[in-house]
Amino acid sequence: MSECGGRGGGNGSSSSDDAEDEGGGGGGPAGSGSFSPAPAGASPAGRLRRGLRGASLMARRRPELLCGAVALGCALLVALKFTCSRAKDVIVPAKPPVSFFSSRSPVLDLFQGQLDYAEHVRRDSEVVLLFFYAPWCGQSIAARSEIERAASQLSDQVLFVAINCWWNQGKCRKQKHFFYFPVIYLYHRSFGPIEYKGPMSAVYIEKFVRRVMKPLVYIPSQSELLDFLSNYEPGVLGYFEFSGSPQPPGYLTFFTSALLSLKKDYLGTVRFGVITNKHLAKLVSLVHSGSVYLHRHFNTSLVFPGEAANYTAESIHKWALENREALLRWLRPHGGKSLLLNNELKKGPALLVFLPFDPLADSHPLVDEITQVALEYRNCHADQVVERLLQHLRRVDTPPFTSLAPEPPARLCCNSVLLPPGRAAPGTHSVCELCVSHTAGGGRPPPAGAPRCSSSQVAAALDSFYLKEQTFSHGAPHGFACSNFLSSYSPFSYYSACCRAVGRAVTGCLASGRAASETPAVAFSPLEKKCEAHGPGSVPHIEENSCLFPEVGASSTRFTGLSCRTNKTLNIYLLDSNLFWLYAERLGAPSAARVKEFAAIVDVKEESHYILDPKQALMKFTLESFIQNFSVLYSPLKRHLIGSDSAQFPSQHLITEVTTDTFWEVVLQRQDVLLLYYAQWCGFCPSLNHVFIQLARLLPTDALTVARIDVSQNDLPWEFMVDRLPTILFFPCNRKDRSVKYPEDLPVTLPNLLRFVLHHSDPAPAPRGPARPPTPECLRSEAAFQQGHVSHLEREIGKLRAEISALQRAQAQVEARLSSARRDEHRLLRQKRALEEQHGLLRLHSEQLRALYERKSRELEELARKLRELADASEGLLAENAWLKILVATLERRLEGGDGAEPPAPPREARPGHPEPSSGHPRLPGGPPPPSNVSSALASERSDENRTG
Repeated sequence: MSECGGRGGGNGSSSSDDAEDEGGGGGGPAGSGSFSPAPAGASPAGRLRRGLRGASLMARRRPELLCGAVALGCALLVALKFTCSRAKDVIVPAKPPVSFFSSRSPVLDLFQGQLDYAEHVRRDSEVVLLFFYAPWCGQSIAARSEIERAASQLSDQVLFVAINCWWNQGKCRKQKHFFYFPVIYLYHRSFGPIEYKGPMSAVYIEKFVRRVMKPLVYIPSQSELLDFLSNYEPGVLGYFEFSGSPQPPGYLTFFTSALLSLKKDYLGTVRFGVITNKHLAKLVSLVHSGSVYLHRHFNTSLVFPGEAANYTAESIHKWALENREALLRWLRPHGGKSLLLNNELKKGPALLVFLPFDPLADSHPLVDEITQVALEYRNCHADQVVERLLQHLRRVDTPPFTSLAPEPPARLCCNSVLLPPGRAAPGTHSVCELCVSHTAGGGRPPPAGAPRCSSSQVAAALDSFYLKEQTFSHGAPHGFACSNFLSSYSPFSYYSACCRAVGRAVTGCLASGRAASETPAVAFSPLEKKCEAHGPGSVPHIEENSCLFPEVGASSTRFTGLSCRTNKTLNIYLLDSNLFWLYAERLGAPSAARVKEFAAIVDVKEESHYILDPKQALMKFTLESFIQNFSVLYSPLKRHLIGSDSAQFPSQHLITEVTTDTFWEVVLQRQDVLLLYYAQWCGFCPSLNHVFIQLARLLPTDALTVARIDVSQNDLPWEFMVDRLPTILFFPCNRKDRSVKYPEDLPVTLPNLLRFVLHHSDPAPAPRGPARPPTPECLRSEAAFQQGHVSHLEREIGKLRAEISALQRAQAQVEARLSSARRDEHRLLRQKRALEEQHGLLRLHSEQLRALYERKSRELEELARKLRELADASEGLLAENAWLKILVATLERRLEGGDGAEPPAPPREARPGHPEPSSGHPRLPGGPPPPSNVSSALASERSDENRTG
């Protein structure tokens, strides 16, 4: 009963693939189970086949390895997909756009950015407004209602189209590249685009659209002509005869120039008008059809030089823009970072007039009054055309005029110039009478009735003579005869100067006039008056005093032509209070004003501004008075300063809180004042409060006032401002103009402040008469006063020492607490370090336990696997044991039957379809076939029996 080769030989039940794999292709001993090396000439396909067969064999033998490999591969694929999905940018497709305007709106809303359709409808309409918007833009959302209001008024004449220029799939976003939203374009037939940059208000948008619809103003009568010429905006007139043809030559060019002016200047400051009546055209010196006239109020009006320049729209617009004359100008700051106000205010003193303005109104009475003020203010030569326009603005009935052609200027004008005292001999002044003549006829003193020269003419004469460097030989200081006569020629004018020397007594009337108009607010001490000195001016000053030259009788109180009689000429600007009232409030206008009308003069050079009394109504008379008060040499206007309403501390405190209104009374009127400049945002300023409180307690209040002022809430005159915070200034009594600044490099402590105040305080006045010996009563009173002062100082010093000892005790207590806190801190640090060490040990132990747990888990898994294998093997052994028992029982029965010598049974014939059952193979009912070794043992026993039998 040998078992060798039982698994490898078999009865041919193993497949050829198994035999090849196990036997190495028949090259080794049967059942050896070893793999022979592949031959040297094996192809890669053969190697791949053998590898796949080996993998399949291993999978059949160990199916758990196949399941584990599949699970591991699936896990790797899931992890890779998750990682890649997180690394990629997640792009959410944009939501489709929705309508920006309602369906009932008169605005055609192309919310998908259909720019091609907008171009199509634009070509079919006469006037089109395109509103480019972005749905997320706050300005676009705010302007939406204003566009709808304007469209409701003009929808029957103008096509309003809104285009979403933000959607990425629309053609507008692909073709237009706007840097801001919203954007408004207007088209007049084929001309455009004309971009609107004004306020996003319905009335302003509607006014601009109407200007684009009708860029030319038709002037049929003399009254309309005067309305056009008396307007504050520059006007351009064109004369065209329509009798011969429906479109005379040059009319389309003039029409295009008006549209081009609106395109270049969205404010529309240059107006264009058309005259068809030849009689009206003659009034403005227009004779030929197609001629263009530019009206200017004070300079010579011009006619477009058609022969010298090309008659094109660009040429006409450029000519009008370069030669226009601005009487008033509207300012419309857009609220962003802009230099509009700064550039205008740098030109000189500016009069800012805030008034509610309706662009669609037919008449503006307040604007007409301001125009009258501006015309009279600049009418230096009493021009007849300006007077005629003023009469029309005043609605005064006058006979019809015959011509508005500019009259030739005066052939001779003169003005007086007072030279600095440094150029004159002692006791005299140098006075020159400058005359400008347009004919070379100088060489004689000016006539008595010569008109006054404008400031530009006098400036040209000063530059011509170089009076700053001239030295004159002076004659007798009496009379008005010329001692020096100078002349100079320029290509345009002939200048002459008649210079004379006059005594100081003559010029004393000028000084007396100044003194009479000046009202000093502070009565200085005689010592201050004695030390006060004024240096001579270095620039000649144009005087308007009749005592120098009696023959020149110019009235300085007359408002007409005041701009030419002062060195502080104003530029007048208008602002719409409905849009820019915030600027007026910052200048000093009341925020709760019932009528939003306000006027202010801003002088950037002098760092000051003045406001018209809000209680006065804004009208022609009040504006003229306001301008006159500003223009005089010693202006009675008070600089407007913005300050806080009330002080932070009440009056009974040791430190006096100063405001803009109380600065003059507290600082400049009382005794010695120590003033601290601070602000709420200054972090170092509060640290000085305790020092100032101790100083106020130490010194008597009747000798020194300790005060402070918040300069972030209170304006001061520029001579009292400082450039850094905190700053300490000391204003001594009777010498307020000689204030002293506390040294910046010196620490602000109580001894230093006390030493600083005592050093710069007002010294004892010197005796005026001869020295007298003091009387005993005076000595005793002085000694008593000094003793009282010494005792007061000793008491204060005792209080200070008590405070110092209390502070020292408090310091000792604080130091003890600090030392205890330090010990607690060290103890806590040690505990913290010990806890950190324990935490590290616990972490290490936790890692060790985790490693041990993983190792034990692996060992348990291995033991479980071995147990499963043992269980499988035990089941096989149990089955073999059952068959062996059956075999033993069969053998025993046969052995017992052999002893009985039973005769053999006759053989049965084989029946077709019923095969003979195999001999010697007992089967259990429903059981598996016996193992191969058991069947082989039964077969060998049967053969032995046959041989012995």
